[in-house]
Amino acid sequence: MAAGFTQISGDAVMDDVANDFMQMLDFCFEDLENPRVQASCDHLLIDILTIAILALTCGADDWADMETFGKHRHEWLNTFLELPNGNPSLDTFRRVLGLLDRKQFSTCLFQWTQAIQEATDGILIAIDGKALRRSYSQKSGIKMLHLVTAWSSDNNLTLGQVACEEKSNEITAIPELLKMLDLKGTTVTIDAMGTQKAIASQIREQKGHYVLALKGNQSSLNSDMQKLFNEGMETDFEKMKHDYFESIETGHGRKEQRYCHVIEIPKDHPQRKIWKDLRTLVVIISRRVVDGKDSWESRSFISSHGPQAKQLAHAIRKHWSIENSQHWILDVAFGEDSRRQQDRNGSSNFAAIRRLVVSLLRQEKTLKRGAKCKRMTCALDPNYLLKVFQTTKIDA
Repeated sequence: MAAGFTQISGDAVMDDVANDFMQMLDFCFEDLENPRVQASCDHLLIDILTIAILALTCGADDWADMETFGKHRHEWLNTFLELPNGNPSLDTFRRVLGLLDRKQFSTCLFQWTQAIQEATDGILIAIDGKALRRSYSQKSGIKMLHLVTAWSSDNNLTLGQVACEEKSNEITAIPELLKMLDLKGTTVTIDAMGTQKAIASQIREQKGHYVLALKGNQSSLNSDMQKLFNEGMETDFEKMKHDYFESIETGHGRKEQRYCHVIEIPKDHPQRKIWKDLRTLVVIISRRVVDGKDSWESRSFISSHGPQAKQLAHAIRKHWSIENSQHWILDVAFGEDSRRQQDRNGSSNFAAIRRLVVSLLRQEKTLKRGAKCKRMTCALDPNYLLKVFQTTKIDA
């Protein structure tokens, strides 16, 4: 499928990059079901998806933008896509991406980033949700779409995505998301919404470790862990397996000190019988000084790891990289919160492509600019566009 790029690049290296790009797409979408009637199709599914991914990388924000990209880059696209009946229209992009099953599309698409994660030994996986704020319609009774994402905190990669209609449904979406992932040897961090016995068990059954936040949604567990920590503080953790780590960060007029206490929960503690492989309580106390004003915060977590304060403090700190390295970029550089798309499959599939592109843009290190500038450079320079997709190779 992937022909040479000599017309554009004049460089054998870029020809190889183009071939690798098409090989990766073929690998990802090999098992994707085509929902259309084959006899009446004017465009190949792989052509439609390739143009959609490339167009979004170059700044496309809707279906019309995808059509525009295809028209203006037709000669270039025709060197490696078949395009038997020219370029797809905006209605084709909207219809096809709206027909594709969102769960299957996400599973296929994120094989790309999972391959990168495997090649780069990412071991921290953060699970978090994000709402598509303009995906609802009060008039039509359409609820806001929530996307639960698996994020490789070590190397800034989206590994999977599951859509649900309400925030409360994240509890049922997380197990579906975990099934898509290879958790062996990883540590999964989840906020309090995902602190559920079944989720902890699933992570351990998939050979991973968990670090789960505690809040009021698990009142009995939270109360027991608070009591255990208070007992430790009163006795200076005497007769307890305890580890401690302290860190200090300064910058932008702010100083933050973090004190991480990790206690091994006694083997006869009743909560260890309820939570699979529960081993430690982690308490992080933060002191922030901003403009001379002090503020204190305490957060608690349970984990299947042993009492390793430095490693656990690092995992908890890295969990929030999903907010800064994905959610913030999606809202600021991609304008995700302002996109009004109410079709469930279409909006979810469009969002999945955005997350792939965010991951690949962050992997490209030669241009020291933000995502918005990189997208513009992709639109202006086809060779740089291909370079963004030069991530990893699939074995034949």
